[in-house]
Amino acid sequence: MTRDEIIRMARLAGAMYDHMTWVERDLYPIFERFAALVAAAEREKVAAWMIAHLYATGHGDTTEDMLEELEWQIAEREREACAQVCKAEYAACWHQSAMAAAHAAQRIEQEIRARGG
Repeated sequence: MTRDEIIRMARLAGAMYDHMTWVERDLYPIFERFAALVAAAEREKVAAWMIAHLYATGHGDTTEDMLEELEWQIAEREREACAQVCKAEYAACWHQSAMAAAHAAQRIEQEIRARGG
């Protein structure tokens, strides 16, 4: 987050900035609003990255919720990629009459898919 973004959010939160001096008022509500704005900005960054990389953002309210959803989706994609490799190996072995290798590849594919469950 840039300095200008932080200053903009501080102003939105109600902090007053006058010639490099913060004018003190009841600071607790200001800090609460400022923290909420910063958290929202961070969630938006995570959500934008997830959407740009074709991940769903889930239904969580926090950045941690979104990251947990992202972790789950990445693991699911990895499992599917492994299963596709095994499926291709199975198809190649089937045509070469290497039945033992074909059965092994099929079992591996099934086991990888079962882990997603």
